[in-house]
Amino acid sequence: MTIRKHLCLTAALALMIHGGTVSGAATSMLYKVDDRTFYTQGSQQAWNPIFITGVNIGAAMPSKFPGELGITKAMYRRWFKQIARMNANTIRVYTTLMPAFYEALAEFNRTAPKPLYLIHGVWVDEVDMATLSDAHHPKIKDTFIQDAKTIIDILHGKGFVRQKPGHAYGRYTRDVSKYVIGWILGVEWDPYFVQDTNTRNAHREQFVGQYLYTSGASPFEIFLAEVGDAVIRYEQDRYGMQRPLAFVNWLTTDPLSHPNEPMEQEDMSVVDTEHVKAGASFSAGLFASYHVYPYYPDFLNYQKDYSQFIDEKGQINTYRAYLRELRQRHQVPVLVSEFGVPASRGAAHRDLHRGYDQGQIDETEQGMIDASLLEDIHAEGYAGGLVFSWQDEWFKRTWNNMDFDLPDRRPFWSNPQTNEQEFGLLAFDPGKRNVCLVDGRLDEWADQAAVATQDGTRLFMKSDEKYVYFRVDAPGFNPDEDTLLIPVDTLPNQGNYSSVNHHRTFSRAADFLIHIEPAKESRIMVDAHYDSFYRLYAHTLHQLPLNGAYELFSSGLFSRMNLALNRALYLPVDRVTLPFSYYETGLLQAGNGNPRSPSFKSLTDYAYNNGHFEIRIPWQLLNFADPSTRQVMSDIYAPPNGTVRGVPTQTIKHIFAGAGIESPQGDLITPIKMGAYRLKEWDLPTYHERLKPSYYRLKQAFSSY
Repeated sequence: MTIRKHLCLTAALALMIHGGTVSGAATSMLYKVDDRTFYTQGSQQAWNPIFITGVNIGAAMPSKFPGELGITKAMYRRWFKQIARMNANTIRVYTTLMPAFYEALAEFNRTAPKPLYLIHGVWVDEVDMATLSDAHHPKIKDTFIQDAKTIIDILHGKGFVRQKPGHAYGRYTRDVSKYVIGWILGVEWDPYFVQDTNTRNAHREQFVGQYLYTSGASPFEIFLAEVGDAVIRYEQDRYGMQRPLAFVNWLTTDPLSHPNEPMEQEDMSVVDTEHVKAGASFSAGLFASYHVYPYYPDFLNYQKDYSQFIDEKGQINTYRAYLRELRQRHQVPVLVSEFGVPASRGAAHRDLHRGYDQGQIDETEQGMIDASLLEDIHAEGYAGGLVFSWQDEWFKRTWNNMDFDLPDRRPFWSNPQTNEQEFGLLAFDPGKRNVCLVDGRLDEWADQAAVATQDGTRLFMKSDEKYVYFRVDAPGFNPDEDTLLIPVDTLPNQGNYSSVNHHRTFSRAADFLIHIEPAKESRIMVDAHYDSFYRLYAHTLHQLPLNGAYELFSSGLFSRMNLALNRALYLPVDRVTLPFSYYETGLLQAGNGNPRSPSFKSLTDYAYNNGHFEIRIPWQLLNFADPSTRQVMSDIYAPPNGTVRGVPTQTIKHIFAGAGIESPQGDLITPIKMGAYRLKEWDLPTYHERLKPSYYRLKQAFSSY
C-alpha cells in the first residue's frame, strides 16, 4: 500500500469513527442493538430490550419449488396467526417474496395485539458462486447490492419487479418497513468460494465506507462490508431509515478453530464479521448471525473440550460448549438465526452425546429438543433464536438418498426418508384428508376390496402422496409366536420366490419382504440384487465389503435396508479412522399414527389390534424414484449416461402383494398368493396442513422469554 493511499484511508477512517459526514436525510430508527441485545422503540422514545424468538419461513409448498412462489396471501395470513399464537415475535425470510407476503404481513400486523417483526434476507445466486467463485466479481457483488436495493423499495411499498422465471415479481404497495427489525444478508457461504475470493483478491486490504469499515479483514469480509454499506446507504439516503444488519454465517466458516474436524472443508475458511465495524454514522448497529445445529459438522461430536462440557442437567452438551466459545468471540449481539431438528423417519447425522440427531426424531421429541436448544441459546447470552423451519418442504433433498429419486419431481410427493423435508412445525400431510391413520382402527377401509385372500387372511392396499398402506386381517394371529409376511413385487423379471431366512414361498418373485414379528423386531427387507444401498456404498464407492451373492438374480437373499450416516472419517487430533457408518432404516416401529390420539407417535410404521394390522411404507422404501409418475428404480447396476450415481427407472402399473402367516403350527408349504394393486398417477398432489406436537411445545417455550 502506498503512503498516500494509507494516509487517505486513515483520514477517512478517523472521520468515520468520530462522526464524519452523514446523509442529509434525518434518520428514523425503530430498532437498534448494543453489544448484547436487540431493542425496539416503545412509547415516549423508550428503548425496550427484546429476546428474538420465532421461525424461518421458506418459499415452497407441495407441488412447488421455491422459485415458483406458490404460497398464497390466505396461507400467509393463516400462518401469521398461528405463529403469533405460539408466542413468537419474529419471522425471517431469505429473499424477495411475492406481493402477497408483504400484503398479508401488513394486514395482520395492523390489527394484531403485538406485531410480528420481520428479519429480511438477500439471496446470492448459488450457480454464479459456483461458476465464478469470486465474491467481488461484478455479476455477484453488483447483483447482490441491486437485489438488496430492490427489497428496500419493496419494504417501503414502492417496489416494482418485472416477471422473471424463478423470481418474485409484481407491484409492491404495502409499506412494512416499520416491522423490519433487521437484515441478514447472504447465504451459507461455501468454504471454497470464500477461499477462492480471498486468493483472487489478495490486493484488497481495507474498506472504508460511509457507514461500515473493516479492520484486519480478508478480501471476502471486505466484500461483505461493501455490500452492507451499500444497503445501509441506500435506505438512509432514500427513506431516512436504519435498522440492525448482519451477514449469514454458519459453523463451516465460523472464526473458531476445530482441529479434530475430520472434513477438511469444514474448517478451511473463516468468515469473521468482527472485522466489519460500524462507524458512528450507523446508529442501528451490527449483529452476528449463525445457523447452528447440534449434529453437524462432526467436530461437535469429536472436539475434546466440547465433549467434556457438562451442563446444569449433568449432560454432556457439546452444543452449549460451542455456543459459549462462539459468543465469547463476538463484541456484538449474536443471533442463532437457524436451529432445530427434523421430525423425519430418515436420518443423516447423529449427535453422539444427547441424541439430538438429524432425523429419526418423533414430532413430540422434536419439540422437546428444539425447546432445549433454545434454552441453551438463551443461557449463553445470545440475542435470540429462530427455529428452522415453519413449514415442511417437500422439494428438499438429503445427501444420503438423493441419488435414488427424480430431482424435478420431488415437490410432487412427500418422502419421510429425506430428513431435510421435515424440519417444519407445520406438516403438509398427504391427501385432502387422511387416507389412513395407522392406529389399528379399520373404519377408513370400509369401501376397500381385498387385493389378496388366502386361508382366512386378507390383504388390502391403498396409497397417497407419502405412503403405501397395507391392511391385513389375520384371524388367530398369535403376536407372541407368529410372524406376518408380506411379499411385495414391484419390478417385473426379478426378485425371489422364497427367502432363505423364512419358510414360506411366494406366488410371484418378490422384490421386498415385510416381516412383522410383534414380540421381536419387525422390518422391511429388499431382494439383495435390488439393494440400492449395497450397490452405491459397496459396489460403487467401496465403503463396504463386496458380497458376490448380493449381485445375483433370484438368490433367495433379502437384505436389510440401510441409510448412510457418514463416510469413513479420520480424526486429525486423535489419529483415529472411524469406519463408514450407517443404520437400518428398514426397521418398523409399532405405535399409534393418529395425530388426534394422546398416544400419537409420528414415527409409527404399523399398528396391531386383535388380529388386524395397519402398515405404512414410505414410497422410497419400495424403491420408487417418483410415485407420482409410477417410476421405480430398474436395473440398479446399469446407471444412466455412464455415471456412478443415480439409476435408470421404469414405469409400472401395479404393485403385487400378499399376506401369509409363519407360525410353528401353520402351513409352511403353500405359496403366499399375491394380488394386484393398481397405481394412480398425479400431476397435482393433495395435502392438508397440520400443526405438529412440536408447535405446541415451542409455544410453551417461547412464552418463557
